[in-house]
Amino acid sequence: MKIEAKISGCGFYVPEKILTNFDLEKLVDTLDEWITTRTGIKERHIAADNEVTSDLALKASIKAIKNAGLEKNDIDYVLVATVTGDYIFPATANVLTYKLGLKNIPSLDISAACSGFVYGIELAKIMIQSGLYNNILLVGAEIFSRKTNWKDKNTCVLFGDGAGAVIISKSEDDSKILSTFNSSDGSKANLLLIEAGGSFKKFSNETLNDDSIYIKMNGKEVFKDAIILMYEALEISLKRANIKLSDIDYLIFHQANKRIINAIAEKYNIPDEKIIINLDKYGNTSAATIPIALAEAVEQGKIKKGDLIAISAMGAGFTWGSAVIRM
Repeated sequence: MKIEAKISGCGFYVPEKILTNFDLEKLVDTLDEWITTRTGIKERHIAADNEVTSDLALKASIKAIKNAGLEKNDIDYVLVATVTGDYIFPATANVLTYKLGLKNIPSLDISAACSGFVYGIELAKIMIQSGLYNNILLVGAEIFSRKTNWKDKNTCVLFGDGAGAVIISKSEDDSKILSTFNSSDGSKANLLLIEAGGSFKKFSNETLNDDSIYIKMNGKEVFKDAIILMYEALEISLKRANIKLSDIDYLIFHQANKRIINAIAEKYNIPDEKIIINLDKYGNTSAATIPIALAEAVEQGKIKKGDLIAISAMGAGFTWGSAVIRM
């Protein structure tokens, strides 16, 4: 009998501190109206000085484990999607495993930027189907406020901090991850990146002065590709699941820019009531946007057991992917 994988629980956490558009008006040459019109973002949460990415991941994970009706020791693999981890190495997943009090289980970071969580869904699904694991903790967690150039009004208004987590378990009912799809194109790496800190350019006084330790983005090109790639990925997952777009109850696109989501909805005649958007409250939390939106919608009672949902994301790399899931 074929083993199926499902999402058995989810949870999210965002830091207490809120940075509004009006706060940003005091930091850079920008206006609330400009940010809202161009992005749909009104505020974002910022990690406290003593918070690190694994701390955010821990709080989201504890909620997800509880909501799945499991104990910590039921987890047998930890995956963390992040590009703003605690350290260059070891993996933030290693640190999270320790903070959860788990011993002698494998853990792994996924570095696929904003697509990291979607990549993780496919990995966790395959791992469950292998029969080797029963319950996998998958977290998307980011502290982008520490990778943001607060002098660059084109990027600093976009990002926030937060974490979302899900438990991927063996399915014994109709709930299951029906299909997944992931892809990448490294030729566009220069359109969205942090240049310094790896082997390409080491940390130095020069990198501090030229701002290469911060996010750099060609917004126009990223915007254009995001619309195309997120929908193309969605189409492939729908086809693999033998599901029509009209059958989907809710869609969660990567929460980067409301204009991107609106453009997809308008181009493909997707009703507004089927699209979950919460970036107005949290901004772009990269790998955390989809699990935060999913967990919040479940917590609010909007997404219920049996609902068909589709998720799709695109991120730096470029990476992109999608999944169709029956909750």
